[in-house]
Amino acid sequence: MINLGQLLLQLLVILVAARLAGRAIQVIGQPPVIGEMVAGLALGPSLLGTISPRSLEYLFPAESLIPLSALSQLGVVLFMFVVGLRLDLSLLRDKARTAVATSYASIAAPFIMGAVLARWLHPTLAPPGVGLLPFSLFLAAAMSVTAFPVLARILTDRGLLQTRIGSVAIASAAVDDVTAWCILAGVVAVARASQDATTAAGREFFVTILSSGAYVLLTATVGRRLLAEWLAARSGISMTPYLVSAGVILALASAWVTEALGIHALFGAFLAGTIIPRHVGNFSLATGLADRVEDVVGAVLLPVFFAITGLRTSIGLIVEPGLWGVFLLILLVAVAGKLGGSAIAARMTGMSWREALSIGTLMNTRGLMELVILNVGLEIGVISPALFAMMVLMALVTTAMTSPLLQVLLRRQAAEPLEA
Repeated sequence: MINLGQLLLQLLVILVAARLAGRAIQVIGQPPVIGEMVAGLALGPSLLGTISPRSLEYLFPAESLIPLSALSQLGVVLFMFVVGLRLDLSLLRDKARTAVATSYASIAAPFIMGAVLARWLHPTLAPPGVGLLPFSLFLAAAMSVTAFPVLARILTDRGLLQTRIGSVAIASAAVDDVTAWCILAGVVAVARASQDATTAAGREFFVTILSSGAYVLLTATVGRRLLAEWLAARSGISMTPYLVSAGVILALASAWVTEALGIHALFGAFLAGTIIPRHVGNFSLATGLADRVEDVVGAVLLPVFFAITGLRTSIGLIVEPGLWGVFLLILLVAVAGKLGGSAIAARMTGMSWREALSIGTLMNTRGLMELVILNVGLEIGVISPALFAMMVLMALVTTAMTSPLLQVLLRRQAAEPLEA
């Protein structure tokens, strides 16, 4: 039975900690999400559990985490719906060549480097019974992600959204989002099938892939068309509670379908967001819907997700010097693959080294998207708690380094305008 008083106390502590940390981190020029991530880690065994284990047990006893975890999962599903709503592929029209080249380089380089690293990490950091293939694919996919929402926020805060650097970075991140989530869907299907070595499991894997592909194709064509026609028939459309409710219902339904198909609920929610029309007449439907849903998700549900992530993360698992060496290697591979791959691709398409490195720095931002993927990996049992802790720290460091590194790169030269 849910203890309502316990749940309310947990939410109170989580939200206050998130708001205070978010405000504090802005003082040093970091986006609030960094502070919220740190607050989540601080409420877990890494800090609170070290300082006062009794306080941790009082606030977050194991039996109370089920409803809290359910709230966090709902928050992430709706967050992915918002990410889909914010995705604007029209950004690619003017910068398609550079954006596509940069995006695929920023995925391919860390994916390959992550897969190579996984062969070395597998004997010691893979959970018992997890094969090399699912472990390698998941680690490679986790290395490849870019935090589209955090990147957009950094560009907006710095006034870079309408510059050449900003337009290429945001367009590349848009391609990154679609590609990375398609890769993750496949990786989850492989991981789930590999947990059963029977021939039936192999057949189930191919059924999952084929049925998921059919669902994506049907949703992106027939579903998009029917939705557009239904909305066009509503004259004088406005952002009413009814419309917000309809959008959330669509997201939850699509999430349920993809979860039932065996890929993941998050992919379905993201897909639902991408098929909603950006505009209906003169009304900005996708943006308006994203703003409404994001208010609740960002203010209440995502801090709960950060707290659950923090409760799952124990820095104490990597106290040995050798494991800290492994963490530094993971960080090096992550930065070299993502920042380096993006920068080289941008340079090869005609941008200056300063611009190319700035784009690489932005693409190296992992933030919340990385935590979402890592939690998926922990839930399906493909990564160990120790590796989870290392990867969470990697996400935090690569996100935190974005703003100061970008400031250094652009300090002596203003970003080139988009019209130039």
